[in-house]
Amino acid sequence: MPVILGIESSCDDTSAAVYSDGVMLSNIIANQAIHEAYGGVVPELASRVHQQNIVPAVQQALINAKIRKNDIDAVAFTRGPGLLGSLLVGVSFAKAFALAKNLPLIEVNHMQAHILAHFIDEPKPTFPFLCLTVSGGHTQIVLVKDYFDMEIVGQTQDDAAGEAMDKTSKILGLPYPGGPLIDKHARLGNPDAYPFPEPQIPGYNFSFSGLKTSILYFIQNNVAKNPNFIAENLNDICASVEKRIVTILLNKLTKAAHAYGIKDVALAGGVSANTGLRLGLQQLGAKHGWNTFIPAIQYCTDNAGMIAVAGYYKYLQGDFTDQHVAPLARMPF
Repeated sequence: MPVILGIESSCDDTSAAVYSDGVMLSNIIANQAIHEAYGGVVPELASRVHQQNIVPAVQQALINAKIRKNDIDAVAFTRGPGLLGSLLVGVSFAKAFALAKNLPLIEVNHMQAHILAHFIDEPKPTFPFLCLTVSGGHTQIVLVKDYFDMEIVGQTQDDAAGEAMDKTSKILGLPYPGGPLIDKHARLGNPDAYPFPEPQIPGYNFSFSGLKTSILYFIQNNVAKNPNFIAENLNDICASVEKRIVTILLNKLTKAAHAYGIKDVALAGGVSANTGLRLGLQQLGAKHGWNTFIPAIQYCTDNAGMIAVAGYYKYLQGDFTDQHVAPLARMPF
């Protein structure tokens, strides 16, 4: 079986992984704390820290996998979508490593890799299945017919679900990254305390810009009446915002599942680490008789494990790229 080295650097996490023979031998993720001071990812800083982290991450991945560089059969890397400067670091390293060791290169679409993370561990979904892919920059419902035969049947028309959570955390004065903190406070609050509106978007598409605006005005109006409103009601606010975002996502997913007659339904992307969303899908699965699939937390956020798995299936198909490949900030699905 081929040994695949995976490289991921699409945003602010530098990651390297080794996958072989159906087993994830290692999955190293180096986070970037530098962005906390700015309340979000600063692209130029991210690319600089990737340069510092990429070699140690790969070295540690090899050590944890208990293999040598000469044992690797191919290098898979994220070509896009993502921050161009960040992608450039990972792509350049992958090309140099492959060139030095005379190895084939495998380009991977970051969003497809999130979906293929479901093929790392058991149980695995059966084709065709629906995958709700939710991250800071993307919100999609994807009909997955095969490993690389995927069709987007619904997606956001403006902002992503992850952006709505990040914006809410900023409005509430929570430090970056805000998503996990929204999740933490939501577990302690009343999700029915504040009924935020659900956008009426036709079909399976989403919109979160109006919800972001309604949350902003809600907070501003209440703080004007009571300067301590956020501090006194933080848990309930987070729980109510999370509930609305989750219901928007799952209502569309339910609609699509019924329309396509799909029984295998999956979550993917960074926001799939959210406790409310994971629990919501499991409850829907029990209600509708679905087989539900949710990756382990380490494979939800940006990681090279999913890149290595996607590279593995491309390797089996002989789908390689060459040294002329360049990163793509926007990469067709």
